[in-house]
Amino acid sequence: MIFPLEDLIEYEGNMYAITCAASRRAFQLSMLRDPEIDENEGKVASLAAQQVFTGEVEFHLEESVPT
Repeated sequence: MIFPLEDLIEYEGNMYAITCAASRRAFQLSMLRDPEIDENEGKVASLAAQQVFTGEVEFHLEESVPT
């Protein structure tokens, strides 16, 4: 599966936040050795991006607290 470019172009939210979320999700998938990776021809980043953009995986930003 290839991530649809239209979804990226039409996204109106915070691009930095969703990129960070997809990157973190890709890390999680690779560490868990998720079987979905093989079904996606080993393309971890596109799988993670697709999961985040379609809402299959939700994310939120945490506010940093000054120390």
